[in-house]
Amino acid sequence: MPSAESGSHLTHEDGRVTHKTLALVVVAISQLMVVLDATIVNVAIPDIARDLKVVSDADLQWIVTAYTLTFGGFLLLGGKLADRIGRRRVFVTGAALFAVASFLGGIAGDLGLLISARALQGIGGALMSPAALSLLTVIFAEGRERNKALGIWSTITAGGAALGLILGGVLTEYGSWRWVLFVNVPVAVLAFLGAERFVPESKDETAQGFDVPGAVLVTAGLMALVFALVKGNEYGWSSGKTIGTLALAAVLLAAFVVVQQQVKSPLVPFRLFKSRSLTGADIGAVFVGAGIFAMFFFMILWMQVVNGWSPIKAGLAFLPMPVLIGMSAGISAQLLGKIGPRPLLTTGPLVAALGMFTLGLRLEPDSSYLTVVFPSLALVALGMGAAFVSLTSSAVAGVPHEDAGIASALLNAGQQVGGALGLAILTAVSTTRTSNLAPGGQQDPNFVNALVDGWSLGFMVGAAFLVTAALVMTSLVRVSKEAAAQALKEPVAS
Repeated sequence: MPSAESGSHLTHEDGRVTHKTLALVVVAISQLMVVLDATIVNVAIPDIARDLKVVSDADLQWIVTAYTLTFGGFLLLGGKLADRIGRRRVFVTGAALFAVASFLGGIAGDLGLLISARALQGIGGALMSPAALSLLTVIFAEGRERNKALGIWSTITAGGAALGLILGGVLTEYGSWRWVLFVNVPVAVLAFLGAERFVPESKDETAQGFDVPGAVLVTAGLMALVFALVKGNEYGWSSGKTIGTLALAAVLLAAFVVVQQQVKSPLVPFRLFKSRSLTGADIGAVFVGAGIFAMFFFMILWMQVVNGWSPIKAGLAFLPMPVLIGMSAGISAQLLGKIGPRPLLTTGPLVAALGMFTLGLRLEPDSSYLTVVFPSLALVALGMGAAFVSLTSSAVAGVPHEDAGIASALLNAGQQVGGALGLAILTAVSTTRTSNLAPGGQQDPNFVNALVDGWSLGFMVGAAFLVTAALVMTSLVRVSKEAAAQALKEPVAS
């Protein structure tokens, strides 16, 4: 891997000299776009449903799941491709794919094309994000310079989700839901052109091969599993279609495990899971993602479909969450060196679980935001901040320094995949509950109450996932407070 250049300028292969700040702007904008897209579509979902005539929550959830599944499934491959064939090359390829996919999603006339476009966006993001982070560690010299660049990166990553909800609300209300996708096109084009002009190429000459079959198998297997979960209520849980799709998912995922043990450079090096702490952190990340992601999906529907809130009002209702997450994360980072990660790994998910449980217990069609919704969202946010900081430090501290990059990427992928699976499971639970309470569908006089009751049950199952995360991590993670605190200070790149 080439060493980072000192000074404020970069020298390119053709002799050109550019300022490092311009390279930082390019990769920071790209990261903002990738993070935004995980949430920007959420606020637009009710408008998408009306425009494309989609009535099933199980079908709507694919708009979110298609992106998170492909992003998580191809994230590790994106990092390996960047190291092997060139970080800038993979970055601009991802930007181009993101632009094309966003345009296709914006012009989609049916749900199938929109879901396909979202899946392509996820692949584009999985190419861009690890390549951009690796570029930062190459461009900026270790120490104060790199820490400042990574601080900007972390701020964008933390705030991007909230900005996505607000921007999604503005674009949907004053334009159209299609603009939450179209807005990516010029940004991705700027990232493409900016990288070609201001970002030097780099690669790791010692990097090994990359496992494309592994990425395809795990993503296809997870998609088959999600499809079976969301369609189980419609097809029948004992029907041939449901059982056949579950069997296909099992075969694909089993094939993935076999491939990982046989290829020279596996997507997931199973040797890393000899570390109890890494194993506990990664399993915990899956359950944390599974418990939390569906909350945004269900609450947006409660705000807009049940209560008629505007897209902007719905987006702003979530604004306190990133502020509280940031506060909690900052406090937790300070506590790591004093009490270690295990107390935070326990209390973080449990506090978030309490928020989810109280939301499920108290939510009604006409509930007050200030007295019912906000207190629960605040608990979830405070728990998330503590959980994310302790998870990150435990995953990285649990492996040798040279494996820190892949450990961090595994954690990120686990959260994305867990979120996709959790949304599928909670959607299946909520739609089954709603169908049982209102068998007449939207014509049933009890439909709205049944709809909210279904979401409430989903929140309670989400709380159970978070409790499971706390139990798993408390049982497996064994990281000293010194190692955990040090892990947060050391930048990692795949």
